Amino acid sequence: MLKLFLPSEYVKNVYHITPAALKERGVKGIITDLDNTLIEWDRPSATPQLIQWFKEMQDAGIKVTIVSNNNEKRVRFFSDPLQIPFIYKARKPMGKAFRRALKAMELKPEEVVVVGDQLLTDVLGGNRMGLHTILVVPVAQSDGFVTRFNRKIERRIMSNLKRQGLIQWEE
Repeated sequence: MLKLFLPSEYVKNVYHITPAALKERGVKGIITDLDNTLIEWDRPSATPQLIQWFKEMQDAGIKVTIVSNNNEKRVRFFSDPLQIPFIYKARKPMGKAFRRALKAMELKPEEVVVVGDQLLTDVLGGNRMGLHTILVVPVAQSDGFVTRFNRKIERRIMSNLKRQGLIQWEE
């Protein structure tokens, strides 16, 4: 059960995820969280560095879909100017939004990675779908109310994973 919370990979931020490395593994698509994964939860739009990262993915032929538990207004305001498909009110870790994203991208699970900053939503949801999961360090030190609660639970899970020798990185 605990292994469902274990990400396939751990990186400092999305900029450590390169098109070359993804293509080498046969990855053709990314399902990514929005808040505290791509940008701070309270920042309305993409940074120039993030816009460049999206462009590099697009130029490499890697599809990106944002799957967020946030509301439509928040996700649309971020995604529309970038012309990135999105799913809002995803109810992660439930599988429906992940399946919708796979279908919309017309990709198989083995061709897609899930990128997110939370074990309880992104990693658990991706792992339950059999997807390669990449955990990133949250880009902001603060969180919304629900996420603050999740982080407390995540710290306990991380401690258990470390104690069992399942993770080797430092937080």
